[in-house]
Amino acid sequence: MAAKRLWAAGLLWLLVGCKGSDGAGPPLPPCTSGTPLALAIGAYQSVDPGPVSGCIVFPASASATEYLLVPQAATGTPNDTQSFKLVGSALMPSAMASLLAPPEAPPPAVGPAERFHLFLRQAERALASPVPTRQRVAVQPSLQAPDTIVPTDSGSVRSFKVCGDLTCNKPLPVVRATLMKLGRHIAIYVDSEAPQPGLSQTDLDALRAVFDTQLYEIDTTAFGRESDIDHNGVVIVLMTNKVNELVTATDCSKGYVAGYFFGADIDPFWGPQYNNGEVFYSIVPDPLATLKSCAHTVTEVKRLVPVTFIHEFQHMISYNHHVLKGGGNGEVLWLNESLSHYAEELGGRSFLPADTATFCTFVAGDLYNSGNYLQSPQKHVLVDTVGIGDLASRGAYWLFLRYLIDQYSADTSFAQRSVFTRKLDITGLTGPQNVATQTGQSFALLLERWALANWVSDLPGFTAPSELQYKMWRFRTDYPLLRNRCPDPRTGSPPNTGIPAALTLVPGMGAGSAVDLSDTLRAGSGLYFRAQQPAGAARFGLLFSDAAGRALRGSLVPRLNVIRIQ
Repeated sequence: MAAKRLWAAGLLWLLVGCKGSDGAGPPLPPCTSGTPLALAIGAYQSVDPGPVSGCIVFPASASATEYLLVPQAATGTPNDTQSFKLVGSALMPSAMASLLAPPEAPPPAVGPAERFHLFLRQAERALASPVPTRQRVAVQPSLQAPDTIVPTDSGSVRSFKVCGDLTCNKPLPVVRATLMKLGRHIAIYVDSEAPQPGLSQTDLDALRAVFDTQLYEIDTTAFGRESDIDHNGVVIVLMTNKVNELVTATDCSKGYVAGYFFGADIDPFWGPQYNNGEVFYSIVPDPLATLKSCAHTVTEVKRLVPVTFIHEFQHMISYNHHVLKGGGNGEVLWLNESLSHYAEELGGRSFLPADTATFCTFVAGDLYNSGNYLQSPQKHVLVDTVGIGDLASRGAYWLFLRYLIDQYSADTSFAQRSVFTRKLDITGLTGPQNVATQTGQSFALLLERWALANWVSDLPGFTAPSELQYKMWRFRTDYPLLRNRCPDPRTGSPPNTGIPAALTLVPGMGAGSAVDLSDTLRAGSGLYFRAQQPAGAARFGLLFSDAAGRALRGSLVPRLNVIRIQ
């Protein structure tokens, strides 16, 4: 599937989570009384179960009533989890037990791209962490000083150090590459040993044009300028066999690395160990798999490398502002990746309205990932700094940032959206503190509203409050529309079966008094359920507790988000 091609990362030994223990809070009394949560249709509230001993009471209904319930961990603590139960006051067997308490899903498969991408971002934060106390060293010359940039395609050759495996073990392999195309902002080098025939001069001209005049401008407008530590005025695009060879032929079914950026290349602290310059690395065409890796046609490389470039270029810009200029840590995984996935969307929108097929190439991965997340949001972490960043979690990252952009930009124009996204990148702040500062809202409040927006934003027959809406996406409409309009990369024709056929978020449903949910709260995410009352039904209570009926940890920031639908 198309979404697998880009995102990979890290070492398994790096994946030590920050999961909180379930603790041993006090047992909670039965939920038998309390002040009813009286909501008008369209009104909502996020209830902290701590002050009410986990008991949330709903009033009797004169007419048929429906509430959307979203128990959620609204914490900014990365990867925090705790088991929970949400049980109606009438504790009767539920005929929907299999729907309401689905079995724990197996952990997502970890492909080579996911491992490598996580390694890069984790390594960058490790590189940056000593910044406040270290003495930065002057930039040292690399193996060969960068060529003097001249306004022609010079054909000059230079050497680069390149990661030779998924953990960039030393010594780094050295490749020789030829400067094939030079633009105002981009210099394209191709590995001197790349399989032949490769990209033609026409192909390279097309890549230079889209990098130089379109994608570069989008990223720098939306996120800020890149560094220029080698003083050559351009970002180098190095198309090299070594990127192909990061994944062996036997692992191709698990995904592959289409390209990457590594912060060590632009951090002077690391001196001559890396390339001391702004470098984006990409695969080369290899249709016959002569490199003993995955086969990649010229058409595939031309389609995928621009998407990868605009994603990875955001990482380069982020490292410049957070670390080199901000003097702090690199941005945390989930927010860094959310900005890069949003960059893909920006790249796609820049081709509209004329070229919908290329738009689809840029956004299909985000639509696939978000559909995976919404299918079972309670199974995936949003606030993630040490996890693998599986595709569904990346869907959550993109959705959350998408919601923030829609809510906290002055309007939906690219210019005003860029004002907001630049604030997130041009800062030394990271993670929840960064988001809270740039929005002026508590992180918990943002998570609560986003959780509700995922289902009510474009709910037919219902007008969601403005603060619970996406403004540029109507997912119930857009998923099927784009699935049927976008070409499948394998066939070249619609439909693109990697895009959901409908909104994949389908809450369980049943009587409020018979609610019987149990699962795990994961940082930022929640479980969805539609609680219904027939006309004339008595009031009911819900006890929100841990799996053993005890109080949930306050550090988890547990919330029961409730909005009245009917």
